[in-house]
Amino acid sequence: MRWHDLLFLHWPVRPELIRPLIPRGLELDTFDGSAWLGVVPFRMTGVRPRYFPPFAGLAFPEMNVRTYVWTPGRSGVWFFSLDATNWLAVRAARAWYGLPYYDARMNVQLEQETVHYHSRRVDKKSTRAEFHASYKPTGEVYRSAPGTLDRWLTDRYCLYAVDRRGQLRYGDIHHLPWPLQPAEVELRVNTMTNPLGIKLPDTAPLAHFARYLEVIAWRATPLVSSAL
Repeated sequence: MRWHDLLFLHWPVRPELIRPLIPRGLELDTFDGSAWLGVVPFRMTGVRPRYFPPFAGLAFPEMNVRTYVWTPGRSGVWFFSLDATNWLAVRAARAWYGLPYYDARMNVQLEQETVHYHSRRVDKKSTRAEFHASYKPTGEVYRSAPGTLDRWLTDRYCLYAVDRRGQLRYGDIHHLPWPLQPAEVELRVNTMTNPLGIKLPDTAPLAHFARYLEVIAWRATPLVSSAL
């Protein structure tokens, strides 16, 4: 798959607010004592199983709400929700990975360097959630340095999920280091964390932009047996 015009928005959150939402078998990851909630809008193209021809790939906007977790020897992403416009992709990801994908109506418009992004969740299985923002890069591309918050938030090469049987699974992800840029954001509406019962801080989020990245994801593998 290919990821385009991605925006990382991150807020520090008290760990005790998030830890009860993380399944047994995973540890909540923190940086300098804070957990972090991320809201990440972007576009995907070329989404297809391995060995399928490029023209068979799907293209659609997607947005995820996430935090960061770890198991011994492996840090990764825990997704609270993933919204997408593609009916087939939503159901395939639910079945393939056990990821909490939801149907949404989404519109993305590009105006020179600026991305105008609007998403409204319409899935009957979830509380409504909406995101409306405009964003653009404001600086040169850089690679995050080891030990920095930028690296900790973005360099995650594993995702975790729970399948229909309550089995905790992980899926490895491969891509080059993120080509990050600082970002300017006009955030008009953001209720993406309302279904979690978490109110985000009033402070401006930490914002990073990435124009393009090619990504490979592997099949999810059982991690531990668990009745969650």
